[in-house]
Amino acid sequence: MKKIAIQGIKGAFHEIAAMKYFGSDIEVITCTRFKHVFEHVQHGDVAYGVVAVENTIAGSILSNYVLLKNSKVKVSGEISLHITQNLMVMPGTNIKQIKEVYSHPIAIQQSGEFLNNYPEIKLIEWSDTASSAQKIAEEKLTTAAAIASEYAAELYGLEIIASHIETNKRNYTRFFIIERNVHDVVENNAASLCFELGHQPGSLVDVLAVFKREHINLTKIQSLPILGKPYEYSFYVDLQWNDRKKYNRALNTILKIVSNLSILGEYKHDESFNKE
Repeated sequence: MKKIAIQGIKGAFHEIAAMKYFGSDIEVITCTRFKHVFEHVQHGDVAYGVVAVENTIAGSILSNYVLLKNSKVKVSGEISLHITQNLMVMPGTNIKQIKEVYSHPIAIQQSGEFLNNYPEIKLIEWSDTASSAQKIAEEKLTTAAAIASEYAAELYGLEIIASHIETNKRNYTRFFIIERNVHDVVENNAASLCFELGHQPGSLVDVLAVFKREHINLTKIQSLPILGKPYEYSFYVDLQWNDRKKYNRALNTILKIVSNLSILGEYKHDESFNKE
């Protein structure tokens, strides 16, 4: 049985992503912070970790890219999960009884259009969606509700009284699978990189031109300031390729342009997102 570290408690979207990727026969190690997920993997306490890196509505979680860069683990896979939010209560409770709704602030934000119909209900931000469901169940709160996944409702014995309440139905979160010892896989066709550039005019354009020439598809590029180096930046890039030789050639070329190039991981792109 594989040991998988996740952020959040059982019933969290991270656990759902882990089960989608590895199957249900796993042992989940729950962590309160993403940092602890990386530490568990790095120290060999678990075989894998699952960390969210991007949401189609909230954007990238760049802090997890930084954790990845500063750790001794690599990305070995990715999985995209369709996120649906549901209003859940203690069995027998109806919506007229609800005075408070608990959930993660992003889940509350994602359900804003539905919640606007109930201005009298107090919205309370909680650590994550699953723990809000757990709170309702353990404290048997009959005047409160939680916003969480269908899996969380099933796990904690709650009743869903409004399903799929997220405003944007194209709500997906992308997760990285991380591990300490990775192996090159023939099917790999995607990578995440980090590099730095000096202040030479046009250096970023030169890097992008290399990827274009080799027909490498950049799916994301973002920058973060380098601590202690005013006005200098690290660039985080996600990319996909069809020809491994062209990808390798592009890396060899940009090594002459950039400094501190780090390959955060090479993996197989999750095609399921493109099909949904």
